Amino acid sequence: MSTSAPAASHVASPALVPTLFVSHGAPLFALEPGETGPALTRWGQGLRAQFPDLRGVVVMSPHWMSRTPQVMTGAQPATWHDFGGFPPALYQLQYPAPGEPALAQEVLSLLQAAGVPAQGDAQRPFDHGAWVALMHLFPQADLPVVQVALPVGAGPAEVYAMGAALRGLRSQGVLVLGSGSMTHNLAEFFGGAREPAPYVIEFSRWIESALARGDVKALLNYRSLAPHAERAHPTEDHFLPLFFALGAAGDDLHANYLSREVMYSMLAMDAFALQPAA
Repeated sequence: MSTSAPAASHVASPALVPTLFVSHGAPLFALEPGETGPALTRWGQGLRAQFPDLRGVVVMSPHWMSRTPQVMTGAQPATWHDFGGFPPALYQLQYPAPGEPALAQEVLSLLQAAGVPAQGDAQRPFDHGAWVALMHLFPQADLPVVQVALPVGAGPAEVYAMGAALRGLRSQGVLVLGSGSMTHNLAEFFGGAREPAPYVIEFSRWIESALARGDVKALLNYRSLAPHAERAHPTEDHFLPLFFALGAAGDDLHANYLSREVMYSMLAMDAFALQPAA
């Protein structure tokens, strides 16, 4: 009889769900998807095929800003049409995805353990920064969604830390999503131009280059390093969700670009997944 020790068993580590940054554009993106909407839909379909037990989505949007960190805890959030002056058809759209109170509590616990004094909000509806992006990604609206507020006054490092606190959710079938805009100078929205403004391209490709290098330090300091940063983002709110996705990605800095489209000359619609290199 053999007295040798049994061979060690090797248990495969659970696959990590990529993190995702999307530019949600203007509210009309819901009705005028351009090239970006179909690209998001294809990516969402691929993600569901790769992760058939996908548990839910945790999303940060700049259209929910709070003085203290907040997490949506309701079981059935409403769809909020938080804009005015658009065609009536836009106000008829609904995104009836369920909330997930249990996942929301996990998010709260993880943030609090990381020193982020987050609180729950059971009444919070989905703002358009969340539901417009999600209706392209997951049009069936069957995945549970938990929204996290962007704290007023937070900068890139603080938002990165919030994403990093949720990094472990990726091994539990949760997609961490930052929904913002690669460029967002609304003062130029009504300029009438249709060709992409040169500064939009230069800023967007600088970000892509920094991602390709895995240069988190440069990204965190984009305000002083990236070309045209203040013109691309007169205020930071629409760019900060990128750092939520970046923090959750950790070392998985390979950026798989889904879109580089530019709408209305000044809205870069860049969307990319952060995942291990193939």
